[in-house]
Amino acid sequence: MTSTAPRLTHSASSSSSNTQPQLSPLGVFVLLMGAFLPIADFFIVNVALPSISDTLHASGPALELVVAAYGIAYASLLVLGGRLGDRFGRRRMFLAALGAFVVMSLACGLAPDIGTLVATRLLQGAAAALLVPQVLATFHASLSGERKVRALAMYGAVSGLAAVFGQLAGGFLVTADVGGTHWRPIFLINIPVGALVLVAASRLVPATRSQHAVTIDFPGTVLFAATLTALLIPLTQGPSLGWPAWTWILLLAVPVLGVLTYTVESRTERSGGVPLLPPSLLRLPSVWRGLSILLPFAGGFGAFMFVFALTVQNGLHVDALHSGLAILPMALLFLLGSLVSPKIIARYGRGALAAGAVIQILGLGSLIAVMTSQWPNVGLAELAIPLALAGAGQSLVFTGLFRAVLVDCPPHHGGVGGGVLITIQQSGLALGVATLGSLFVAMAKSSVPHAFAVAIGAQIGVVVLLALGTRGLPKFTNSDNPKSLAAAPVVEV
Repeated sequence: MTSTAPRLTHSASSSSSNTQPQLSPLGVFVLLMGAFLPIADFFIVNVALPSISDTLHASGPALELVVAAYGIAYASLLVLGGRLGDRFGRRRMFLAALGAFVVMSLACGLAPDIGTLVATRLLQGAAAALLVPQVLATFHASLSGERKVRALAMYGAVSGLAAVFGQLAGGFLVTADVGGTHWRPIFLINIPVGALVLVAASRLVPATRSQHAVTIDFPGTVLFAATLTALLIPLTQGPSLGWPAWTWILLLAVPVLGVLTYTVESRTERSGGVPLLPPSLLRLPSVWRGLSILLPFAGGFGAFMFVFALTVQNGLHVDALHSGLAILPMALLFLLGSLVSPKIIARYGRGALAAGAVIQILGLGSLIAVMTSQWPNVGLAELAIPLALAGAGQSLVFTGLFRAVLVDCPPHHGGVGGGVLITIQQSGLALGVATLGSLFVAMAKSSVPHAFAVAIGAQIGVVVLLALGTRGLPKFTNSDNPKSLAAAPVVEV
């Protein structure tokens, strides 16, 4: 349902040699399973939020942090994870990160209170950020030709399947209430699966590392993470706490931290290093225009998944399993659209992106109409077509935005550009939960359907602006700019 980490290394040639062992088909499967876990874990939590609220007596803002903490850590450390793998070895980093992910999954599953759950989710997101980049980097380093193309295509398919599985498995596990454990199995299921992947990966995945590893930008990573945290924490906690002084202090610190981050990143780039967010790359019109649209668009999607789960479970009193089934039409159309949209985008360019936005607007608008006109007697079957339209349109928009951002990205910055893109996307997901999610939680106390209409209506507003703003994006059909497209890095959706 959401795009996952693109290629984060400079090139396959910079990280492989003729003497390196080849990755076997079984090794490809093992790596794909490793990527499957953190992607599914992002979505599996949404359907469990009401159960978490009931058992841990968690407030709406605390539930937002359960989602946002994972996103903050993932967004902040994703590029760092790729560079650590380049420098210290991808198999070594994969095994270490997967081990940490399993341990943090256990900690999440055993969390005695909401504060502990938020903290362990933060660490789980950090482990996921170090894990996922190693999968694509290993594919690029140890596969070639048709085998590499097939592995990358499988990665894209697995990403979509993980989204679908996360929703369904989360609903099934919560509804099953195994041994009276309520929501806890959604995290504990990672332990046996992760352990099997760990054992298999240690035997089947070859050791690779980059021969020209990019320097690790620790100052930029820390400052970017601090900026995100200073922005998101007060946005999630402020409304429920009555905006105490510390929330305003953090918000006032955001522009200061932002300027400091830009200054440090500029200095790193001038000295010959490769910063987390290269200012020269961000100044490219296609990059900054595309990212300025992607950030709020991803925010709208992150908010939607949060709001929809709470609406159907807390408002319509649907159990977690049927909540997962309800979102299935959107997930399946997003997966199908992700498979066909690259060809559509290649032919129609930004026109296809605008069309995708219109389709999504129709879906979201229909969803609001059904929710508000038939509440509280809303049948989940009546939501299927609106959700399917929203998923189909979203797949076109995401694919188009990824192409628009990277079309003019210099080849030597391909991996870095992909890292910046997915970092901004993940930041947007967390920001959406913190803003529109907070708005929904506050308004739902008086009227759930009205709160749903306002939150999703705000998302529609973002998509409308996107549709209008596509004229400012570069043309990126195959016939418009074949050289740029040939050089552009591959981004899996």
